[in-house]
Amino acid sequence: MIVKGIVFDINGTMTDILTNEADDGVYRVISNLLSYQGVFLDPAATKDLYFSIQKEQRAAAQEPYPEFDAIEIFREIIRQHSTDFTRALPAAKLEQLPGFFAETYRAASRHRLQLYPGVDQTIRQLHQNYRLAIVSDAQTAYAIPELNAVGLYGYFDPIIVSGDYGYRKPDERLFTNALSAMGIDASEVIYVGNDMHCDVHGAQRLGIKTVFFKSNQGNQEMQGVEPDYIIYHFPELLNAVRFFESR
Repeated sequence: MIVKGIVFDINGTMTDILTNEADDGVYRVISNLLSYQGVFLDPAATKDLYFSIQKEQRAAAQEPYPEFDAIEIFREIIRQHSTDFTRALPAAKLEQLPGFFAETYRAASRHRLQLYPGVDQTIRQLHQNYRLAIVSDAQTAYAIPELNAVGLYGYFDPIIVSGDYGYRKPDERLFTNALSAMGIDASEVIYVGNDMHCDVHGAQRLGIKTVFFKSNQGNQEMQGVEPDYIIYHFPELLNAVRFFESR
């Protein structure tokens, strides 16, 4: 096999992340910050509205694996509950508020963000010889700053994030979009992920060889699905690439 590109998932694969969107404290922060924009919702109402709009987005997508858009959720919250004070805010600020609230929401709900051992060195080494890309179930408002925070931003092109499309893995269109942007055939790519359903099953539907990273996150099993290679420590990915190139 000629390996020209390696495509990665982010969370649970390269980054060990822990978030808690059920934490009521998250919505206290958002509720307080909304009040500074002239939007008045108590924390419980903020939480209910957030998940209600998220549910509506997924239903409206009419996709087998629907995804939500965090920025649009906050745009809708502000639209529904704006006051004269809100509408009098500078236009530039109003335009930026939904993205700022999405970032704040993520920051308030995040308890851990770190690389798995050996990720940094492995990515740097692979980047010297292969085209690296990302296909991840995430929000761009979260994924890009978090990649930057752990020192990985700049190694991947393209970065395909489900929140920009309205559908999630294992939808094959996300993988196809990455292949098209890379200009590489599915037979020349390896996909690395930590979820047997979203990552391994999704990539294999297009004939992409898969490396399953058995991390502390993700679906570890799926009936009828077997990865092409399993790693237990991220640096073992180098051995996996050599394995595929020898076949």
